[in-house]
Amino acid sequence: MTVLKFEPLKELENLNNRIQRYFEDFPSLGLEFKGNFNPRIDISEDEKNLFVEAEIPGTKKEDIKITLHDNILTLKGEKRREEERKEKNFFRSERTFGPFTRSFTLPVQVDSNDVEAKFEDGVLMIKLGKVNPKPINEKEIKLS
Repeated sequence: MTVLKFEPLKELENLNNRIQRYFEDFPSLGLEFKGNFNPRIDISEDEKNLFVEAEIPGTKKEDIKITLHDNILTLKGEKRREEERKEKNFFRSERTFGPFTRSFTLPVQVDSNDVEAKFEDGVLMIKLGKVNPKPINEKEIKLS
């Protein structure tokens, strides 16, 4: 028998992310969802590691903070707008700027002491070592 962990807030997080992506895909509508920049995230795995990649172009390494707490990975930072010049006359402005926070409940248990992160060419890459799953110690109990 497989035991599934019930996470009711995960579905709300997925819905929130889909709504944010919808508004980000149509910047010409003039609507900004939360008025923030939200980096795109990929999460993948192999046998030993979980990988998180985030596209954060135009952000400095010093403006990014990564935390891992109770198997929840949080990325915080800010994509800053270059200093505005009054003499510029924009015909179109679609780039988004601002603070961002993205949190994810990781799909597998990870070892908080086995984490590597690097930021290169606007892409944040995080490698998290998986915790070896404990063998299930199941015992059948006979009814008397």
